[in-house]
Amino acid sequence: MSEESNRDYGSGSIAPAQPSKLPTLAAMAAAVAVLYFARAVFLPLAVAILLTFALAPVVANLRKVGLPRMPAVIVSVAAAFLSLSIFSAVVAMQVSEVARNLPTYQSNIVDKIRALKEAESENSVIERLGRLVERIGTELNRSEPQGQPSSEAQSPKPLLVEIFSPQRPIEMLRSIVNPLVGPLATTGLIIIVVIFMLLEREDLRDRFIRLVGYGDLHRTTQALQDAGSRVGRYLLMQLVVNITYGIPLAAGLWVLGIPNAVLWGMLAIVLRFVPYIGPIIAALVPLFLAFSVAPGWSVLLWTAALFVLLEVLSNNVVEPWLYGSRTGLSPLAIIVAAIFWAWLWGPVGLVLSTPLTVCLVVLGRHVPQFEFFEILFGNEPVLDPKERLYQRLLAGDPDEATDNAEEMLEEKYLIEFYDTVAIPALLLAERDRARKAMTDAQLEQVAESGHVLVANLQEIASEEEEEEEDDNADVSDEDDEADDYVLPDGDGKSVLCIGGRGDLDDVAASMLSQVVAIQGAEATSASYRDLKLGNIRALALEGRTAVIIGFLNRDSGRHAKFIVRRLKRLTPTVRIGIVFWRENREGASRAKEQLIEELQADFVAFSIVDAAREGLSEGEARPVKAARMRIVRRSATRRAGTQRKEKAPA
Repeated sequence: MSEESNRDYGSGSIAPAQPSKLPTLAAMAAAVAVLYFARAVFLPLAVAILLTFALAPVVANLRKVGLPRMPAVIVSVAAAFLSLSIFSAVVAMQVSEVARNLPTYQSNIVDKIRALKEAESENSVIERLGRLVERIGTELNRSEPQGQPSSEAQSPKPLLVEIFSPQRPIEMLRSIVNPLVGPLATTGLIIIVVIFMLLEREDLRDRFIRLVGYGDLHRTTQALQDAGSRVGRYLLMQLVVNITYGIPLAAGLWVLGIPNAVLWGMLAIVLRFVPYIGPIIAALVPLFLAFSVAPGWSVLLWTAALFVLLEVLSNNVVEPWLYGSRTGLSPLAIIVAAIFWAWLWGPVGLVLSTPLTVCLVVLGRHVPQFEFFEILFGNEPVLDPKERLYQRLLAGDPDEATDNAEEMLEEKYLIEFYDTVAIPALLLAERDRARKAMTDAQLEQVAESGHVLVANLQEIASEEEEEEEDDNADVSDEDDEADDYVLPDGDGKSVLCIGGRGDLDDVAASMLSQVVAIQGAEATSASYRDLKLGNIRALALEGRTAVIIGFLNRDSGRHAKFIVRRLKRLTPTVRIGIVFWRENREGASRAKEQLIEELQADFVAFSIVDAAREGLSEGEARPVKAARMRIVRRSATRRAGTQRKEKAPA
């Protein structure tokens, strides 16, 4: 193995010891404990910080209009909390009205349950459960036997007496004020903190930079800007999305006759800040009321249809249009975060779960110590496409590898996917094979999965071949020069692609053969085993215009030269090319010229694009030079051996 390979593969080196994860886990556990037991302090502070993120763009816009900082902050905070106060008052009045009206729905609920029971058969589960409940109630209410009179029957029953004590005005006032002191104090604290954070935003930013990232101002500043813009944009855009959902919902429920339609629309605006879970919670009570208020089933069905229609429009029209509601979190992370913050801080934590988790992801993106937050909760792939493909091939899962490939092929051509993803994945596999990190069984599994992947993508290759035939006449020369993946026409060409030294080379040869066939050429692939002495004469070389042999191992120059000479002797008129698969192709033109002279090949390539172009291009085969130097060296060696024998004593 060459020095470059040794540097790449790290053979013979000892990996540095990984730092222990125990201090990090202990710090996380301590942080969670502090947030839980000190939630009375941290919960208002978290609400204030998120409101500061949301109101910061509003303050900035007001300052652009010409308002000074203090009036801009006061106007923004006053408008926000006035809206929240009106919202809370309306919700409170609507809730009290619902509580008063609940007994009026009892008769409809009983009638519908009775109708369901009558619709069931006598042997149904509901009927059996009903009988069981009735039997248990009868046993519990049964009186004692008449032969044994109880002591209660002999003594008179006590009379219930209710004692009313006049309440003093001070006690009455205290009973009214005490429940309001806590929420009002918390609200006032949040308002004051928001005002001071907005007024001292730049100073707080500088202090945070000095405390956390003074050694890396660029990264810390970028983290703060990213967190502020992402959280603020999410809160404002999600509020707009929720309003466009809640107002039509309230109007639709009012038309259907659902009581307190305004309340359910306003609750939907709040609950939709919790993705996936919030809309389900917001729909439960209106559906229950639709079941309760009307004697039939049509209102319930229309209410369910209204929720489904609004969800479809909101998720597929409004949110993509605004585009600002994306959080950068994976769907599973959103659900796990909702469960965690709800356990930590209750219903308020459930509403704040998504923006708080967004802050953690931004922290993990810019601070190396917290990178695991981005890995756990982020929606960006943590592996490169080539690494994901190699991992799927190594796991023996070509179906998922095909699904991932088809997703990428919606925006790429097959040759681009092979060039940027598939061949680099095979290079990763070859690197592991060369450093003996892969067993023979794993190597066989990767190769087999690779062949299955190529076979699964044959349908896409056929579609691209049809498109190539239809669009071939419409592509101008300027487009050809601009597109790096445009190949020559393959009509009348016949190309044989062969793996160089191993099973992974055979997979790469199959990919190259598929790409060449898309251009209209007759292309087939063969295994590296067909190049052995006993099999090479059986290769179908007649009528070929080019034969291309590919090597993933860089240290295969001598073997490639031997194969070129062997094939040149069999088919002197066929162009023989060698491909040394690479990702980094710097200095490729100079290396090609040197390798062509050294290997005596007709062409040398380093990528699937260059290999396909050379294989489909017009050209004549170059003759092979006679190996005179080797014959001279052998003759000199023989003469030296003969002279030593003559000088040896008898």
